[in-house]
Amino acid sequence: MADSRDWRCGGCWVRRGMNSGVIKICGITNTADALAALAMGADYLGFVLYAGSRRAITADILLDISAGLPAEARRVGVFVNEKPDVVLRIAQNAALCAVQLHGDEVAQEWRGFPMPLWRAVRWDGNRWQPDPNEWEAERFVADAHVPGTYGGTGQTGNWDCAGALAVAAPVMLAGGLSADNVAAAIRRVRPLGVDAVGGTEAQPGIKDHERMRCFLEAARAAFRDLAAAEREGEGR
Repeated sequence: MADSRDWRCGGCWVRRGMNSGVIKICGITNTADALAALAMGADYLGFVLYAGSRRAITADILLDISAGLPAEARRVGVFVNEKPDVVLRIAQNAALCAVQLHGDEVAQEWRGFPMPLWRAVRWDGNRWQPDPNEWEAERFVADAHVPGTYGGTGQTGNWDCAGALAVAAPVMLAGGLSADNVAAAIRRVRPLGVDAVGGTEAQPGIKDHERMRCFLEAARAAFRDLAAAEREGEGR
């Protein structure tokens, strides 16, 4: 399922040269949960650096957690309406592999940002907000549209629209994913990867390791099945 081509999404180029079937566990607030997620096979760990979130951590806590993780652990920082220079400083200090923007950021202010950008987008019933065509993003995080919030609501998004976006650009599917629905979501959307928060928790910011294990196993199995089905289709 790897594809080395670039894909054009409207007016911008987005990178498609990454393996499909990646899993991000987001909203991590402590080292024990981060290590457990890695041991269970998570590809990315997500940390929310937004004070308005129930899963917020500070830049200092991120550094403390990162110090207890293997050097190869891929960490993504989630930011909301923060200035690019502040984000870059935090990301470089913590050796993040990518920056995820989840607020009302303006695309022009982020052009030329020297790190991979993941841009959260939400289908509002008529269009994607913000417009993916305006962003030079490595990938898009398709989340649920809940007015007045910036994610982490536990609501599912529009999978059909997310699937259409995933044809044109690399998409991480987010929004209300759990072990119970992630396989259906993967079959419907065929995303690059999936991103889970509440469906892996005991309470906001604290992971339930059994729920997390079940989610990771269900997602991994669904991606394997999808890959097998695509290989069978190519062979006909």
